Amino acid sequence: MPGTRPAGVDAVYFADCAACSFFDQVANKWSVMILTTLSERPTRFNEFMRRLEGITHKALTQALRRLERNGLIARKVLATSPVAVEYSITDLGRTLQVPFSAVYDWAIEHLPQIELAKESYDAKLEA
Repeated sequence: MPGTRPAGVDAVYFADCAACSFFDQVANKWSVMILTTLSERPTRFNEFMRRLEGITHKALTQALRRLERNGLIARKVLATSPVAVEYSITDLGRTLQVPFSAVYDWAIEHLPQIELAKESYDAKLEA
């Protein structure tokens, strides 16, 4: 029956959960790297392309649009010749700096354990 939820399933795991939608749109590699870059200073599109190794034009455009749509960054058209666009982090976007920094610090601290776990896992597959 439409609109009914399976018994015993936590609401945060529903496909239409607002938090899940947010994580899908914002909690990814490029978005985190863009927000980290913007925490330093406003940045133009081409500077992102130079600084974010491996990002494609399409992936950057999509990530910037998602972040702007979610209110985490602001887009400003500069009256230059040629016209340029500059992105900056919003106050809402700055609130993510503490949790992102905590995850980054955790990853750096536990990187040796993570690498050992990956090596162990890969060795099991090869055996």
